[in-house]
Amino acid sequence: MNAYTCFAGAFAVRRSEIFLEDERGTVWTYAELDRETARVASFLTGLGLGRGDRVAAQIEKSPQGLFLYLGALRAGFAYLPLNTAYQKGEIAYFLEDAEPAVFVCDPARAEGYAGLARRAGVLHLLTLGGDGGGTLTDGVREAAEEFRDAPMSADGLAVIIYTSGTTGRSKGAMVTHGNLTSNAAALKDYWRFTERDVLIHALPVFHVHGLFVAVHPVLLAGARLLFQRRFDPKAVLGAMPRATALMGVPTFYVRLLAEPGLSREAAQGMRLFVSGSAPLLLDTFAEWQSRTAHTILERYGMSEAGMITSNPYEGERRGGTVGFPLPGVSVRVVGAYDRPLGAGEPGAVQIRGPNVFAGYWRMPEKTREEFTADAWFKTGDVGQWSEDGYLSIVGRAKDLIISGGYNVYPKEIELVIDAIPGVVESAVVGIPHPDFGEAVTAAVVRQDEAALTEADVIARVKAEIAGYKVPKLVRFVDELPRNAMGKVQKGLLREQLARERML
Repeated sequence: MNAYTCFAGAFAVRRSEIFLEDERGTVWTYAELDRETARVASFLTGLGLGRGDRVAAQIEKSPQGLFLYLGALRAGFAYLPLNTAYQKGEIAYFLEDAEPAVFVCDPARAEGYAGLARRAGVLHLLTLGGDGGGTLTDGVREAAEEFRDAPMSADGLAVIIYTSGTTGRSKGAMVTHGNLTSNAAALKDYWRFTERDVLIHALPVFHVHGLFVAVHPVLLAGARLLFQRRFDPKAVLGAMPRATALMGVPTFYVRLLAEPGLSREAAQGMRLFVSGSAPLLLDTFAEWQSRTAHTILERYGMSEAGMITSNPYEGERRGGTVGFPLPGVSVRVVGAYDRPLGAGEPGAVQIRGPNVFAGYWRMPEKTREEFTADAWFKTGDVGQWSEDGYLSIVGRAKDLIISGGYNVYPKEIELVIDAIPGVVESAVVGIPHPDFGEAVTAAVVRQDEAALTEADVIARVKAEIAGYKVPKLVRFVDELPRNAMGKVQKGLLREQLARERML
């Protein structure tokens, strides 16, 4: 079934209710959502697009941008969201690789992108600004308000999400209508979303977290979005008395904790705080509990599979873990020859389920490489089970450090360093070393007043874990390099530290 058709069937009884309210107080009901997405679908179809054609968008966050995505789903086109931070060289690659029929960009970028779009064979270059204006809006305004959703099978292509490309050129993960609907239904039920919920939406919408996780369960529940175009801690705090849920990345919670107004009273009407896209520090987890009397729910997902695991809604939400597999999703942690490992043994995380993507766009060989012979997807993450079934993500397989012939998992060391008084956060990587192959190296952000030295950090780590895991080098930095979703860019950090060592 077409994913939009599935969502619309669920919110049909809520058509007169508010779907979205922006920070200026402008509201759109579910009936208006249906009308606006019909106009988008009608307009794009009128441009001559056919089933499966790609619609690429590098646009600032706006309600109209969300309607563009949902309208593309309705019409059976494949939506291609692009990070607003991407520059011309990156955009050229995506356009040439995906060959979209339509490319929607910010009006200020249209002139600079015209040549790229023409060379990539883009038929229509349209604009949409953060204020909702642009040539797309002009065209949609005159389009038909009714549209018969394109019939789609569960394996029909819905979205292409390009991965970061840290280990090579970016890969387009092909997400199907079945992937979207199965994951949305699992999250709605697992996280107990109902029509009474009001979600603060402060995430970007070019990523799985903001585009899928924070929107689809709301649609299925007939709930409401408080739509904020960017994350502002004061605005989020101000919205809490009217809301019931917040989805964020760890940076959201760190910045909210810096607000004096955050208290149990401020959060008393909230029922759910979700964190993902990057690891949440245990100190942040504990301080949030203390300040708000709420326990953040951590979960685990990725572009290729949406959400995979979650801490329970009811029961212990254990800091430093990502909980249990979602209903319908299978997870295993394996060693050599895909042998399943027991509790406490770190290994490769592999997954299977209706949420797992169809493969990489125009990369059949890469797709085959990333699936096992028995059809499990290799996530590239390293994890381990607890005795009672909680999954912890130790790190990325590509971040594994081999020092002196020993395997070193950075997360284990980072947890020790992060617990040192005066440390804000840390990241551990391996940099080339003539004797060890790789030297365990820690980048540490310390509190302004902390009189912490390299020797202090090394001594503390040495007292708690095996000697081969102890950092050979500790470098203090003002901040760790991160991407738009708050993930530490370890490849970039590794390059920076290696370059410093050579100077």
